[in-house]
Amino acid sequence: MALSRIWTAFILLALLAASAKFLFEPGQEQIFSSLVTGKNTDTIAVRTVDAALVPATVQEQLQNQKLAVWGKEKVYIAADSSFRAFKMQAANGVFDTTKDAVTLCLGLIGIMALFLGFMNIADKAGGVRFLSRIIGPFFSRIFPEVPKNHPSMGHMVMNFSANLLGLDNAATPFGIKAMESLQELNMDKEKASNSQLMFLCLHASGLTLVPTAIIADRVALKSAHPTDIFIPCMIATFMATIAALSIVAWKQRIRIFQTVILLWVLGISTVIAALILYVKTLDVQGVQFFSTNLSNGIILLIFLLILLGAIYKKIAIFDAFVDGAKGGFETAIRIIPYLVGLLVAISLLRNSGVFEFVMDGIKQLFIWAGGDTRIVDALPTAIIKPLSGSGARAMMIDTLNANGPDSFAGNLASVFRGSSDTTFYIIAVYFGAVGIKNTRYAVGTMLLADLVGIITSILLAYLFFGGA
Repeated sequence: MALSRIWTAFILLALLAASAKFLFEPGQEQIFSSLVTGKNTDTIAVRTVDAALVPATVQEQLQNQKLAVWGKEKVYIAADSSFRAFKMQAANGVFDTTKDAVTLCLGLIGIMALFLGFMNIADKAGGVRFLSRIIGPFFSRIFPEVPKNHPSMGHMVMNFSANLLGLDNAATPFGIKAMESLQELNMDKEKASNSQLMFLCLHASGLTLVPTAIIADRVALKSAHPTDIFIPCMIATFMATIAALSIVAWKQRIRIFQTVILLWVLGISTVIAALILYVKTLDVQGVQFFSTNLSNGIILLIFLLILLGAIYKKIAIFDAFVDGAKGGFETAIRIIPYLVGLLVAISLLRNSGVFEFVMDGIKQLFIWAGGDTRIVDALPTAIIKPLSGSGARAMMIDTLNANGPDSFAGNLASVFRGSSDTTFYIIAVYFGAVGIKNTRYAVGTMLLADLVGIITSILLAYLFFGGA
């Protein structure tokens, strides 16, 4: 219900904003075409700029490169030596967005077939039940409605493990499998159960130990200290996860101050602290080598352990793999309608200027209150992350290019990107995979956890990068 209202509000706001631009803002005669048939490679609002108004820093950039970033615009020198400024369309229009959604789902088929195939082998070999027994004492407290040693516990462990290592491709099929297992226990098939809400809110909080992709982007943009965001990202996602756990536990009347829960949280905190201490001993190359090989090595280790367990149990390994892999295609196709609807609403919201309007309002509010506007320079990454992972990456890169990869805003944008997950994408994919229509308080809880991650990121940015 909440998702339906939000989806409808996104579309109505976008259409109202676009209509206002068309009627009252010069140069916006093509905005409706941009919303429907435009592409994210289209240039919009091209204008000639007086050379005296172009900052010296931008002119210096143009001496070495064809394009330079100037606020929200990009600048180039035309053939007649005049300065031209323009914006790029924020996202693909509605038609191309529908294709993007289908392409994204089709792209999931292979990776889901692979991991669901291995998951089926692990299930038949008893590996999932083994994981369920290990994690059982903790999960039985936060998932009281799930029977002891239920397979869903093993599936959730695999999902959380993949998330911790930043393995998005592996986390998705494991997570969908967990949702399907929990759906078997769900009495109302169209309404999210307490267990599904707890699982998905914890998953969406984005607890990650290894922000490999963010570090790689910072290296590509020639950051002098690309790994400085490693520790802040880790702490911010941990705080968001604790917030999600606390909110859902309060809603479901689960006592989190139980010895078993506290011991597990303390254990995870200890692992994070140990990892922080180890990472601090490494140089830039060492951190990159460690993060990349840890992630990929864990995947191969999981495959090896599954195969060894299957050999020990003497099951037909390839037949089990094929049986499980078949579900990858069916699940990927099933989520297409949910993803099309969500991405189209986000496309309209971004291309209509609503997102930009909100950001301008926040910046003016900061200026009026005498706040640090460097936060606002990084804030687009935080706000777009719940809507789009690729959009958040683009926002982060723009911030790094405009302010410098090692600036306060650049570092904060990097931490923002790693402090939360793509909330609305997760809701569409995971609930869509099992046909849940009533998501109850999932959206509100996830966004509150995202807010905790954002606030923590800002505090950590002042602690780690205050002088940048």
